[in-house]
Amino acid sequence: MRSSIAIVALVASATAPSSVDAFTSIIAPSSSSSSFSSSPANAINARLRVARSAEEIDASVSPSSSSSDDAKSSSTKRAEVVLVGCGAPNRGMGWYHAVQMLEGRCPSASLDYVVEPWFLGEVGSSGPGGPEFAKWADEVKVEHGTSFVRSVSDLPEPNMPRCALISGRTSDNPRLLTECIHAGCTTIYLEKPGAPTVAELQKMRDEARDANVAVLMGYNKNVCKYVRKTREFAETVPGSHVTFVSNNAYENTPESLGECFERNAEGMLKNMAIHELALLVSFYDVTVENIESVSADRDFSSMQTLPGPSGKEYTDFDRIKFTIKTKTGKVVSVAADRCGGTDSYATVSDADGNEVFRYYMPDDEDKATVQKLQAKYPTAMPYFFTQDPDYVTVKERVARFTATGEEAEGVATIDVAVETLRVAEYLTPTLMEQLK
Repeated sequence: MRSSIAIVALVASATAPSSVDAFTSIIAPSSSSSSFSSSPANAINARLRVARSAEEIDASVSPSSSSSDDAKSSSTKRAEVVLVGCGAPNRGMGWYHAVQMLEGRCPSASLDYVVEPWFLGEVGSSGPGGPEFAKWADEVKVEHGTSFVRSVSDLPEPNMPRCALISGRTSDNPRLLTECIHAGCTTIYLEKPGAPTVAELQKMRDEARDANVAVLMGYNKNVCKYVRKTREFAETVPGSHVTFVSNNAYENTPESLGECFERNAEGMLKNMAIHELALLVSFYDVTVENIESVSADRDFSSMQTLPGPSGKEYTDFDRIKFTIKTKTGKVVSVAADRCGGTDSYATVSDADGNEVFRYYMPDDEDKATVQKLQAKYPTAMPYFFTQDPDYVTVKERVARFTATGEEAEGVATIDVAVETLRVAEYLTPTLMEQLK
C-alpha cells in the first residue's frame, strides 16, 4: 500500500507530446462554405487558418504520435487490469477499452480480468447482445487468457499492482469503487462523470484517500491534439476567444434522441459535454464560485422532452451552446450537438469576433486511422474511432502509473473532476431556465 495518496482524474491530461509540430496554412474558404465565420472575406483570407496535422501516420492501425510516444517510453513493468463493466461488443465503451488493451496498444496494461454482471447474468446472457458477448468472451479467453467473472467479489488476490477500469453505469460507480478497493486495487480509473452527484463523488474521493488508493477518471480531451493546438494558438492572438465544439452522430428523430436521453439520463452536461466542462475547469479558471455570468445561445440551442424506450419521459438538451465569463476575466464558449456528426473541433476568434483558427478531431492524419478502424469494426460506435488515440494515451499513462509509480503527466486531480460535476449541476438548471 502506498505511503501517500495520489488521487488523480483522467480528465484529459494536459499536453500530449507529438514528434512533429503541425503547421497551419492560410487558406481562403469558398463562398459556399458554411464552416467559416461570416466576417468580411478579405479579413478571413488574411487571417483564417484551418489547422491540419503534418505528422506521419503509421501504415497500420496504431495510436497517434502522442500515444506512440507514451508506449515507447513505458517500462516493461505491467499493471494487472480489471475491466469492470464491459458492455456489448461494438457498443460498450468498456468493450473498446478492452480491445485496445488486448491489441497491445497499452504496453503497461495487462487485461487479466473482465467483470460483467449483466451479460454473465441469467437475464442479460439470453437477452439482446448476450450471445454476441458470449462469443466474443470465448474468443478472448482462448486467445489472451483473460478471465471473465460476474462480480468484483469473484476476483482472486492480485499478482501484480492492480488497476480497476470501471466503465459501468454511473449510478453503480460508488458501490463498484468500494468493491474494487476491497479487491486490492491500488489505482481506480472511473469513466466520466464518476458519480451521479457531487456529494457521491466527494464521498468516493474521501474513501479512496483513506484507503491510499489512487483514483483517475476517464476524461480524455485534455490529451487531445486539437485542444493543445487550439490553446497554443489562442495564446498568440490578443483578445482571443476559444469555443469548444462537441458532436455526436445520433439520428435527429424522437426515437433516436429519446433512447439517447434515457440511456444518458444524467443529462447532456453530465455526459456528452462533461469533457468540455473539464477543459473549462482545468484551463479557464471555471468554478461555480468564479462564474460571473453564463448565457445560452438561443438560436443554436434546443431542449426537448421525449419518451425513452421504457415510455418514461426525459427532458434534456439535444443541442446547447453557451458562453461563460469568469470573475477573473476569462471568457470561453462551449457548443454540443447530439446530431451534429462525428467531428469535434475548437475555434479561436480574434478581438473583433473573426474566426482565425480551427482545429478538428480527427484531423487529416487521424482520419486515415479512423477509416482503418471503421473497416476493422464496421458496426462499432463511430466516436470510438475519432477519439481512439486519446483513449490509448490515457490508459497507458494510468497503467504505467499503477505499475511503476511514474506520474501520469498532465492528468488532472479528482478535485478537478468534482468541480467539473459541480459546474455541470450549476449550469443545467440555469441554461434550462434561459431556454424556456
